[in-house]
Amino acid sequence: MLNDPLAINLLTDVVENEENLSIVKCLIDGTTTDEEIAEKTEIRLNIVRKILYKLHDEGLASYKRSKDPETQWYTYDWVFENEEVEKQLKMKSNKMLDNLNNMLQKEENNMFFVCPDGDVRFDFETASNLDFMCPECGDEVKFEENTEIIKKIKEDIQICEKAYQSSGSSK
Repeated sequence: MLNDPLAINLLTDVVENEENLSIVKCLIDGTTTDEEIAEKTEIRLNIVRKILYKLHDEGLASYKRSKDPETQWYTYDWVFENEEVEKQLKMKSNKMLDNLNNMLQKEENNMFFVCPDGDVRFDFETASNLDFMCPECGDEVKFEENTEIIKKIKEDIQICEKAYQSSGSSK
């Protein structure tokens, strides 16, 4: 799990920084209590708890609460949810692919005009409503050839698809 760059990116967003990934590693390795995790990682207990609750809020960790019969204190046994990471990675990848495909469709189905100063970019309809004049600087907007943009979006789609496929196969 922690060898997958997409999973690391997802988890780092939740745990705030890469140093806190050691908390996730402990959970994956079977360490279940916040005290044990704090001891193994040498991260302060309050930070460990904060990160565990963040993971829980994102559905990436769950816990079972039990009461110590002698002390009457509650103990939380934490479990890392591997399946949820895969589910969230797939969801984010699908969302990114949808966005890239929408951008590609927009680029392929429209003509674009740009301000010579690079202030703004308009599709044909907007440019024609503005009489092909830039509202920012007043200069005439020029036609922009977007084949390089289309090429870049297609490359990004392939990269995204490959990244998810390699991520999905690295379970």
